[in-house]
Amino acid sequence: MSEQDPCIASVATSSSGSSAASVATGSFASSAVSASFAASASSTASASSVAGRRRRCAVVGLGARARMFTEALTGPYSDRIELVGFCDVNARRMAVHNGWIAADHPGQGPVPAYAAEDFEVMLRRERVDLVVVCSVDRTHDDYIVRALEAGCDVVTEKPMTTDAGKARRILDARRRTGGDVRVAFNYRYNPVHSAVREVIAAGEIGEVGSVHFEWLLDLRHGADYFRRWHRDKANSGGLMVHKATHHFDLVNWWLDTEPETVFAQGGLFFYGEEAGKRRGLARPYARAHGSAAAEGDPFAVRLADSDVLRALYLEAEAEDGYHRDQNVFGSGVSIEDDMAVLVRYASGASLTYHLTAYSPWEGYRVAFNGSEGRLELLVEESTWTRPDVRDDGASPVMHGSAVGDNAGRTELLLRRFWERPREVKVGGGEGAAEGGHGGGDVRMLADLFGPRAGGDALGRAADAVDGARSLVTGLAANESFETGLPVRVRDLLDV
Repeated sequence: MSEQDPCIASVATSSSGSSAASVATGSFASSAVSASFAASASSTASASSVAGRRRRCAVVGLGARARMFTEALTGPYSDRIELVGFCDVNARRMAVHNGWIAADHPGQGPVPAYAAEDFEVMLRRERVDLVVVCSVDRTHDDYIVRALEAGCDVVTEKPMTTDAGKARRILDARRRTGGDVRVAFNYRYNPVHSAVREVIAAGEIGEVGSVHFEWLLDLRHGADYFRRWHRDKANSGGLMVHKATHHFDLVNWWLDTEPETVFAQGGLFFYGEEAGKRRGLARPYARAHGSAAAEGDPFAVRLADSDVLRALYLEAEAEDGYHRDQNVFGSGVSIEDDMAVLVRYASGASLTYHLTAYSPWEGYRVAFNGSEGRLELLVEESTWTRPDVRDDGASPVMHGSAVGDNAGRTELLLRRFWERPREVKVGGGEGAAEGGHGGGDVRMLADLFGPRAGGDALGRAADAVDGARSLVTGLAANESFETGLPVRVRDLLDV
């Protein structure tokens, strides 16, 4: 095997012909932007210095997710990249991020803040080289294209965008300008996901014929999509786009292929006004804050209990009227919560995928059936959902070690024909000391912003084409929901 992440499994064959899976265990700081990892990261498309100077970077969209990037850019990667601009529809949120930066880096001046309508002004005035897009999903294409046309490179949060027309617009702008677009698919960098790619690429289960993939969002995480702007499909593309784009990208990457046809069925089964009334779960409030009806509701999020959520959202409402704590059983929900998808790939493999957003536990199961065996991955991020947890984090969602005594386990099992099953050991546990998303965030940040140190044999860096190929499966699924018919991917978006 060529150059690897120090926490990825490597698979060797013994002299007897049996497969032996082994892992080099790595240890990393708990911070999602660990400087110790940056020096060992490799990238073929990292944001390096320009002509001996630091690159000048702006962040657009200053919600909770942006904090991962602002901490990285003002911390371990500040010697390579200078954070020179914030852009958002809400001035309060930009001020909150500047407050956090001042607290972490005393003496450092505030990052210049610009209103959304002054995006191009910011790019020119601050001489921006790189734009990080963390805004509402439906706006991604606008900022990406305008940044490319201004001569900037782009890092965008997933999903890259929300419909086929916007995806074509991004791909056309990238070809026209020659700019670089990276999609922040942090799941590619999770050590266990990288181990899956290694095992399959090594031919340990032969040619892959089918994949079975079930993703479960628990009653905290799943419900959270129905409290926020994501509940409106026009904003997010629904969970097939906003959430499952991660999972469809993993399958594309694991199998080194792309989707050809998609058939899907989905609906709103658990959340929403009608279902809430039918099951006696509905309560008469529009948003939880200040509502007596929301007291004791395990589905309500209490913004005032979190310093982060209070500052970013509750205290910023006066500017844009956005409510982060809407009733999951209220009106206005236009996305699905239970979805089944069947995909045929160019390689000939098929995928059966199911996403459930109201599970009692959080995690996922993936199984790969091959011509020489089977590979099975189980990730339990929580074994059950506590009804009364109030935490002070940036999100009401908790994963892995953060959930305490209801944290689960991770198991990667290789079952070759005529052999006993073998567990592929992946270092780092369930992400307890790895930072966010099972260690994926810290590795992704190093790849995006760290020094170039050679190639990545696993090909984890995702560009605009990868973003479009992950997106198109969810878009085709959405169309299939409506028509009841299979969808030929190229008829929707020819990447």
